Amino acid sequence: MIALLSPAKTLDFERTLPPIEPTEPHFADEAQGLARSASRLSQKRLAELMHISPKLAKLNADRFRDFPDLPQRLALFAFAGDVYTGFEVDTLEEAGIAFAQDHVRILSGLYGLLRPLDAIRPYRLEMGTRWAPRHKALTDWWDDRIATYLREEIAAEGSGVVLNLASQEYFAAVKGRLPDVRIIGVDFREPGPDGPRFVSFHAKKARGMMARWMCEHHVTDIDAMRGFDSDGYLFDAAESSADQWRFVRS
Repeated sequence: MIALLSPAKTLDFERTLPPIEPTEPHFADEAQGLARSASRLSQKRLAELMHISPKLAKLNADRFRDFPDLPQRLALFAFAGDVYTGFEVDTLEEAGIAFAQDHVRILSGLYGLLRPLDAIRPYRLEMGTRWAPRHKALTDWWDDRIATYLREEIAAEGSGVVLNLASQEYFAAVKGRLPDVRIIGVDFREPGPDGPRFVSFHAKKARGMMARWMCEHHVTDIDAMRGFDSDGYLFDAAESSADQWRFVRS
């Protein structure tokens, strides 16, 4: 089983890292090329494309310009958004991190597909960006490359199962391109006055918690993932189908 995660806009390049040897991203050359192309965009254009403030546009313009010289971080330690708050990598034991390297993959607009210990440079380029070199959208630029690599990773892992904990925006890069792969989607809900409801912040955090739970317990059987119970979440069999599961927090 391979769990898919989205990256995060929030980054942490300051924290102290454990002494782990980094790996090189499979699409390192593609990332360099994309960054080089993006460095030609004006700050105003970046602000329009990414829907960000002038201050953030300048930060990311500087990042693209200086990309080859920027410091690198292990991907799982570099991302710091809600998903990664839920994952809590700083408290995961070494064996769990090693398990993640084999069973967790992170979709990325710039790097395509990352292993947790791949070394990345700070960036912001979302998969849904309506820009790419010689293409109208980033997903068009990546075409089948990410899915092809992911299929190879799934074949090497051996289970033929993907636990999709990524957002729709990022999963779009491989959606419909994984024939003969069983894909399990997960819906996280919170109690509400009119029944279980979707809350984005809690759902993102829960995706990270589920990936963490899988790595912490070294779970390789997809059916065993129904036992996920972090932070009060429980599997709702009545509202789940074979390939679309719901978990509700008590």
